[in-house]
Amino acid sequence: MDLQNEIVHLIKVKKPRPKSTIDQDLQENTYHVGDNLDLLKRVKSETVDMIYFDPPYNTGRHFFDFNDKFKSKEDYIVFIKERVKECFRVLKKTGTIVIHIEPRVSHYFRIICDEIFGEVNFKNEIVWKTGGNAKASHKLHRFHDTIIVYAKTAKQVFNPLYFEYDEEYKKSSNVKMCPHHKKEYVTCAIHNSQPDVNPRPNLRYTWNEHAKQWLICIEKMQTLHDDHRLEYNKNGVPRIKRYLDEMDGIPLRDVWVDISNVQATEKTDYATQKPVKLVERIVELYSNSGDLCLDIFAGSGTLGRACISTNRRYLLFDINEKGKEIFQNG
Repeated sequence: MDLQNEIVHLIKVKKPRPKSTIDQDLQENTYHVGDNLDLLKRVKSETVDMIYFDPPYNTGRHFFDFNDKFKSKEDYIVFIKERVKECFRVLKKTGTIVIHIEPRVSHYFRIICDEIFGEVNFKNEIVWKTGGNAKASHKLHRFHDTIIVYAKTAKQVFNPLYFEYDEEYKKSSNVKMCPHHKKEYVTCAIHNSQPDVNPRPNLRYTWNEHAKQWLICIEKMQTLHDDHRLEYNKNGVPRIKRYLDEMDGIPLRDVWVDISNVQATEKTDYATQKPVKLVERIVELYSNSGDLCLDIFAGSGTLGRACISTNRRYLLFDINEKGKEIFQNG
């Protein structure tokens, strides 16, 4: 066989190279068992909308479902950092990572995420009151978990959540009833208390014998006055009425005390399980309907349950086969 024919023969019989696993898709809405770092490397870049996970805390304890002990602090940090790097890669530019930890190790995660995601993309440290009545003889009893939030970029998806105005709010905010519109309202200032800091000559005029820099033009002021939307103090200075039914509500802030720890009705046979309502809230804040959410320490599959109830897609990773069984049978 001459050289040319030999080359042609080799080309024909040469077997195609298998594709790298990093290019293969993982099936969505599935609980995958295996090393989460290996599984993460199989996820395509910038395909995940939100990541939530509740990682090992390196407590040194054996929880039956998993052994939360590393050889050293350095091993633990390397373990976490490798996974956070992969999480950054697979997140879309609009994506968010939410890490649920305890105060004892939260600083490690802050430093790691500052390095990988950038300090400018830190969004919140959420305090969740976990409850419990355990005694602590030598220090204050820990009563909360820490949830840290980082965006990949400034294009992050964020959906603010609001609560209805309760009686406590109404009392503390001096809510009144408008006799004209029969609606509950609060008032807010309608003039600038520091006009020389941000001068607006076009908004400086006299209203009801008071010369000020107002926040609205004189035509709008007249419209509000005619519609009984202004409330005047004893000196005749107006404030604008804001009706409760036209306002968004009480905004959710970074201290969460309204979600109880896992209740009996949703408890599974898995240590360190988190309540579905908690993860539902996180999913609704940082993703949209139909988005893909990922948990790389899936445990009993709480993120999957939260995604099902909120119409999201999910990927669940864990090395423990028991977690998958609980999720599928739950």
